[in-house]
Amino acid sequence: MNDALRFGKVAVLMGGQSAEREISLKSGTAVLESLQRQGVDAHGIDCSNGTLQQLQNEGFDRVFIVLHGRGGEDGTIQGALDSIALPYTGSGVLGSALAMDKLRTKQIWQSCGIPTPPFQILKQGFDASEVVAKLGIPLMVKPVHEGSSIGMSRVESADELEAAWQQATRTDAVVMVESWVSGAEFTVAILDGVALPPIKLETPNSFYDFDAKYRAETTQYICPCGLDDADELRLKTLALAAFDAVSASGWGRVDVMANSAGEFLPIEVNTVPGMTDHSLVPMAAKAAGIDFDQLTQTILAQTLNQKQEVANG
Repeated sequence: MNDALRFGKVAVLMGGQSAEREISLKSGTAVLESLQRQGVDAHGIDCSNGTLQQLQNEGFDRVFIVLHGRGGEDGTIQGALDSIALPYTGSGVLGSALAMDKLRTKQIWQSCGIPTPPFQILKQGFDASEVVAKLGIPLMVKPVHEGSSIGMSRVESADELEAAWQQATRTDAVVMVESWVSGAEFTVAILDGVALPPIKLETPNSFYDFDAKYRAETTQYICPCGLDDADELRLKTLALAAFDAVSASGWGRVDVMANSAGEFLPIEVNTVPGMTDHSLVPMAAKAAGIDFDQLTQTILAQTLNQKQEVANG
């Protein structure tokens, strides 16, 4: 059977109502155009309350999830698709839910012996001086359930902590603070259980924020990342362990910081990473000799095994 025909009718889910909607629409459009270029019967769907019924009524065979953030990356759509036995790309319910929760992710890593920067939850009435005494300065304040650096702030003093917490609470009821790691930042894409070439990120911004990710032309993406072979292997091995620890599967990305001692510290896992022209997974795939069309087909092909598992009970 022609490679494109074996997929049947494919829904590319994008958009939705999360804070990452606009990025999701860009990613989804890129994926949709790629699949259609390859002859796949792919259709873009801006996810809404009626999407599940639409998928059933219009006879879709599988789903390529390109929904970033809540509703698409947190296990919600995955559970809904499981309920109608429709195969989909990426992690399942458990992996999606855990990876979207930065707190649970770090707690699991700690239980597995995977290093990660010290952290704590910030609750109303917290003592800023106690937080600084425990975690030091600078600090990173972040919403627990957001992506794309939305609501995140770098804090330089105890006096700035309250305002940063207030900003984060506008997007999430649960906010955490993390010790700042003054070192190189890397990201490692995962595809079919393989770590792709790591990318080193450099930005003149105070950190790799939303602007640096999606708008700025000053962000540098360095690949090969500059590590020697031994350290690159160590980074890849750690990224795979961090990915597997939260039950992520299929494809995704692990963000990692390196401290001054050369220790690699995973920060978070992304189970539906961006697929725009500024996105990191396509860059890593290209460095591995995988073009964008090959990447989208490889990700979609994961659903063929999933469907076989469903058919076999």
